[in-house]
Amino acid sequence: MPRIQQLPPSVITKIAAGEVIERPASVVKELLENSVDAGSSRIDIDIEQGGVELIRVVDNGCGILADDLPLAFASHATSKLSTAEDLFRVHTLGFRGEALASIGGVAQVTLQSRPAEQDCGAELNCHGGELAPVRVWNGDSGTRIEVRHLFFNTPVRRKFLRTTATETGHVCEVFTRLALAQPALHLTLRHNGKEVYEVTPPADLLSRIGLFFGAEVRDRLHVVEMEAGPAKLRGYVADPACERGNAKLQYLFVNGRWVRDRSLGHALQEAYRGLLMTGRYAVAFLFVELPPDQVDVNIHPTKAEVRFRDGQAIYHLVLTAIRDRLRRENLTARLQLPLGSGQSMASGQWRVASTRPEVGSGQWAGSSAEKSQEHLGPSTADGSREGPSGGMERSEAAPWALSAPPPPGPVLPLTAPDTRPLPTASSLPSAHCPLPTTKAIQLYDAYLVLETPEGMLVIDRHALHERILFEQLKKRMRSGSLETQRLLVPEPVDLPADQAARTLEHQEALAELGLGVEDFGGGTVLVTTYPAVLGNRPPQAILRAVVDYLVSKDRLPNREQLLHDLLSLMACHAAVRAGDRLTAEEIAALVDQRDLAKDTHHCPHGRPASLLFSRHELDRQFRRL
Repeated sequence: MPRIQQLPPSVITKIAAGEVIERPASVVKELLENSVDAGSSRIDIDIEQGGVELIRVVDNGCGILADDLPLAFASHATSKLSTAEDLFRVHTLGFRGEALASIGGVAQVTLQSRPAEQDCGAELNCHGGELAPVRVWNGDSGTRIEVRHLFFNTPVRRKFLRTTATETGHVCEVFTRLALAQPALHLTLRHNGKEVYEVTPPADLLSRIGLFFGAEVRDRLHVVEMEAGPAKLRGYVADPACERGNAKLQYLFVNGRWVRDRSLGHALQEAYRGLLMTGRYAVAFLFVELPPDQVDVNIHPTKAEVRFRDGQAIYHLVLTAIRDRLRRENLTARLQLPLGSGQSMASGQWRVASTRPEVGSGQWAGSSAEKSQEHLGPSTADGSREGPSGGMERSEAAPWALSAPPPPGPVLPLTAPDTRPLPTASSLPSAHCPLPTTKAIQLYDAYLVLETPEGMLVIDRHALHERILFEQLKKRMRSGSLETQRLLVPEPVDLPADQAARTLEHQEALAELGLGVEDFGGGTVLVTTYPAVLGNRPPQAILRAVVDYLVSKDRLPNREQLLHDLLSLMACHAAVRAGDRLTAEEIAALVDQRDLAKDTHHCPHGRPASLLFSRHELDRQFRRL
């Protein structure tokens, strides 16, 4: 029978490190929290290879006495607590005394520090938990820590790390959270010697939000402030139109500490009930301040979870504050013309007008409704174009000027997937083409009703078109003939650092789909190429939809499934949308292509594309039987 024995200190250290140090970003987080607790006004971070090979944190804080350096690497040794009661009055970010001991057990660490009142400082090396003698160090006041070769003595842990881009993204996310929570700090981050961020004080929260997330988010924020007893809530919530497909842009802080809390997250989402569709998430930056004895931060070694003494009161505070603020805003959706909608087009191409004449409550495919297309004259060098009457009309240049004119919108690529090119407006049936005899009526600019031998078929236009496009895209991708448009001026898209890293990690797969992306630094991704089938849909909107998909998966599927899902996503965005009024010719062409695609009864996402009301059921309902 095995005997019970005491584990060696080296094994204990590695076990403890597994709870605190998951990846390089965990090291950065712990070191930054120590620097903040030391009263630093400036912190400089350098990493190499995503932090796997080097993490260097330099601060100008109070420093550590030479005699205390060995204790800094001892387990549960800290200057921030002295009694058990102090656990319920935590004023600092760190307090457990585990960070340096855990880091030192799985890396090669050099700690150099000098208090401002000392003439010289001291240096201590820790190699996998083994301490070297303390040496004299002549350096600036403050603390300098270098962590090299993370997990060098635990190769299994090292194998679980992701790519350099992904690990860098996680480090950037830790940096972002601290920068938002500590606006008075001067922070810099460099990766492989290249500056990623420099955040200088004084900086208000709104400015820092704009720095990390761009003007699109910053300009759609509403201030939130409320007090309830000892608790205070401040921060920003975004207009519902700024919603996302995941909760990554929900930043929640309690007493300056970034936290994950289901209760706060639920209160935030509940405040937006009726303003967001299912599966969409609000954007918010919220800070809760309350007495330290009202919150327990000693829940998990990572200190990312908290427990409130009066959770219901905090929940009600967040819910009420956000809901009241949103009610004071006019959140009526406003019509926004697509970017580049006024862009000139080559001679001979057509643009579907945004407004079409109404023909009763529906439009028959065989009717002689007034044509809703207008011919645009050839564009000129200065961006203007010749109007139908011969005059010159000024057209605003799109920020992602195409090397070739984009297909007009709303796009309806009604072509056979096996022989003809992916759609342009010129491929639509002309007014002189004979229309099919199948009767089709358009309802609510969203559905088609057809008379078939089996009965009355109701078709969801978007779902059917999505299926047709999906089949075309898949076939073209497999044959290597998927058309793309190269952007003369790449479109910059500002993303959170971890989302940018996840996107760039799948750069090759996106290129297969015609969506070219490149790293621009600092969380900005450039869109360089664009699938032609998407017409004039904004590249930024398509990329954000792709990003939402990528970050919503904790573990992405295999490559084939990944491409399938992204093709479905692109087909969905390129398909005709509810509210787009189709001409009689477009309706006829869409109906004709039902037989050219597989499984047209469902869209690629599994949503029904058509419903059949049989002749027998119709006769029965009207009591003709």
